[in-house]
Amino acid sequence: MAGKTINPMLKSALEFGPIILFFIGYLRLRDQVFTIGGTDYDGFIVVTAAFVPLIALTTFILWRLTGHLSKMQLATVVLVAVFGGLSVWLNDDRFFKMKPTMIYVLFGGILGVGLLQGKSYLKFVMEEALPLQDEGWMILTRRLTAFFIGLAVLNEVIWRTQSTDTWVYFKTFGLTAAVFVFFMTQAGVFTKYGIEEDEADNA
Repeated sequence: MAGKTINPMLKSALEFGPIILFFIGYLRLRDQVFTIGGTDYDGFIVVTAAFVPLIALTTFILWRLTGHLSKMQLATVVLVAVFGGLSVWLNDDRFFKMKPTMIYVLFGGILGVGLLQGKSYLKFVMEEALPLQDEGWMILTRRLTAFFIGLAVLNEVIWRTQSTDTWVYFKTFGLTAAVFVFFMTQAGVFTKYGIEEDEADNA
């Protein structure tokens, strides 16, 4: 069932606001150490502790306003809670840094399983917003599967070999830009295999 339509600016604020606030919070607190209950926590862990309930809250608000959440949104908030919670509980930032890897491996794996079955699970998620011929969906799904796995590998390389500052910039801006560029470069698929609105209604 389709969700309710809300102001696009509000929707973007709810979806990207927590990420921007995480970035700002990290820049302000990264050099500080907080002693809580006799344990020292650096700024990254403190900001992560704030980020987890914040993204849960904004996701809940988005659900209340639209009446709908995508499977991707649900999976993301669950993984944020799990890996962010582990980082805070164990006072170890590695778990939160692994979170994008797990998200992209999960999405890429799900799409890959569908491809092995000769199906495009991406079509089931995005068909209403982006009507394509079946061949177009299969091409886009194969490319997106490879893209997700590539991002997972890239995230692992960056957080394991680079500074926390570099990883935070990569997570905040690099991943978002990569997704945007990927879909921009798929314009040929959308043009060649796109279904006109009248055709989609008659299909």
